[in-house]
Amino acid sequence: MASTAFANSVLPFSSTPRSSRPTCNAFPLSRISLPNSGSHFLSTKLKEEKNFRFFTTYSSPDAASAKDPKEEETPIELKYAAYPTVMDINQIREILPHRFPFLLVDRVIEYTPGVSAVAIKNVTINDNFFPGHFPERPIMPGVLMVEAMAQVGGLVMLQPEVGGSRDNFFFAGIDKVRFRKPVIAGDTLVMRMTLVKLQKRFGIAKMEGKAYVGQDVVCEGEFLMAMGSE
Repeated sequence: MASTAFANSVLPFSSTPRSSRPTCNAFPLSRISLPNSGSHFLSTKLKEEKNFRFFTTYSSPDAASAKDPKEEETPIELKYAAYPTVMDINQIREILPHRFPFLLVDRVIEYTPGVSAVAIKNVTINDNFFPGHFPERPIMPGVLMVEAMAQVGGLVMLQPEVGGSRDNFFFAGIDKVRFRKPVIAGDTLVMRMTLVKLQKRFGIAKMEGKAYVGQDVVCEGEFLMAMGSE
């Protein structure tokens, strides 16, 4: 008799057919009223454990901020890939007539003859201009940044398929040049030069250039190149 009363108090739907009874998922644990304090304590603990598991699984700040173990194990010197090499210094020397101390392009990392080129200049404290510019604060001279960019422009144009040669291609002028940030020893200067207009009749090429350190533009401007005929 007692067990019957307990069943009736706990499960008011016990007399209904099994097929029509609600499932456990549809019947919240919090709505069950147990007849004694011990049963109430058990119900509360189950409810707390369920909520804790839900919070740990979906709301844990540690889980949200967890990093990939492989990423944590990778040392910093292995995280960043090197620039690709489309032209090395030997290939550059075959195209440009410049030599030390005035060859200011170390590597070409992207190249489309007659269209554009992206090249780098590794700025080091051993560069010969730093002892005088300046002894206490080594900054790459702006005019040398412009010269380095013009040399990249020369790599775009000094090709047989474009019609230029290193004997008859000259830096003719600059316009709208701006220096945005200083370039110091230890920086890698990344320079992009793009052909905007080519007037073969007059032998004039107009180019746009930008130089970067990281994602920051440090120098930009427009360049004129002059081509002669052999």
